[in-house]
Amino acid sequence: MTKDRARGTVQRGEAGAFRRYVREWVRANAPAPGGPYDQWERRLLGARLICPAWPRAYGGSALGPLDVLALAEECARAGAPLVRRGVGEHLIGPAVLEHGTPAQRSALLPGIVSGADRYCLGFSEPDHGSDLAAVATAGEVRGEEVVVSGVKTWVADPHRANMVAVLCRTSPASPARDGLSLVLVPLASANGVRVRRVRELTGSAGLGEVRFEGARAPLSHVIGGVGGGWAAAMTALSHGRAHEAASAHLVFEERFWELVRQARKSGRSQEPAVRSRLAWAYTRITLMRAAGLRLAARIAAGKDTGAEAAVAALARSEFERRFGEIAVDVLGAAALVRPEGAGYGLSEWQEALLAGRGATIGAGTGEVRRNVLAERVLGLPREAG
Repeated sequence: MTKDRARGTVQRGEAGAFRRYVREWVRANAPAPGGPYDQWERRLLGARLICPAWPRAYGGSALGPLDVLALAEECARAGAPLVRRGVGEHLIGPAVLEHGTPAQRSALLPGIVSGADRYCLGFSEPDHGSDLAAVATAGEVRGEEVVVSGVKTWVADPHRANMVAVLCRTSPASPARDGLSLVLVPLASANGVRVRRVRELTGSAGLGEVRFEGARAPLSHVIGGVGGGWAAAMTALSHGRAHEAASAHLVFEERFWELVRQARKSGRSQEPAVRSRLAWAYTRITLMRAAGLRLAARIAAGKDTGAEAAVAALARSEFERRFGEIAVDVLGAAALVRPEGAGYGLSEWQEALLAGRGATIGAGTGEVRRNVLAERVLGLPREAG
């Protein structure tokens, strides 16, 4: 078994050959706690384990979905950070691979793998939210450039990005979806892009409003061609949802066992009500992992995953909200006291409680998601009004 072979098939379950291989590789190469992160990142790059699902021609290892999940689980098991490229890896890369030209793939994908290009997603707008077909941000084609003007909101981590993927309207006269283009715009004030941080309930400012004042991007940064943005955007979002659904349990597992340690430390782990809440949470995380494995298997088999990903996204967001509530319940009165220090400091569990509310709103409210499932998956009549 070599670390650099391309794989067209996947090995399933704990006994999978790739899982055994990657477990040993991570054990041999992972940094010690607090060790040099840069060296670990270079090792992952050398082993083609950053953007590992991508084709080898563009820096990946062509791993199947189950192998990608095995890699994530083995890094979590070893306490080693799995280096991901965020929006670039899980949304923009798949859109470029499916809808981009060979020249676009060669020009745009290496920067994502290396980390030189860090993307954020500019889809939602102040007056349209998740109704992407109604976006009003304008994209005017001028010669070999697209000039973008408008405002995007609820953009995640724009202050950490140097590129923004913008869904904009390049043909105002065309029907809603047909007049859209997906444009990759350099995110810089010198390019007419302004970022205003938006403070959240937790006190953090990870979201932002991004204003485009005649921002420019070359036509070579239009993915799917002018007017082909809807299909490219839907590809990006579907891949993003599938990735989140397949690996969501990993973060929750780590938080769950830390909460168990806290409950044991305080002596509350012996209380029946606390044990019941922890058992409920553990059961849901186990079901989340099973759903993720099923989803990865369906992706590997080339089957449609829209329904599974939508159900998983709804369950994950509502579990995140409930888990924050459980954590505060388990910790009791101590969870109500903010940490010492200046500013708006929160404990890990207080932040989980407050952030959980946003999880049921951010990518569409639970009510909207249920309507989508009812109407588009189950084929039920549209809700009146």
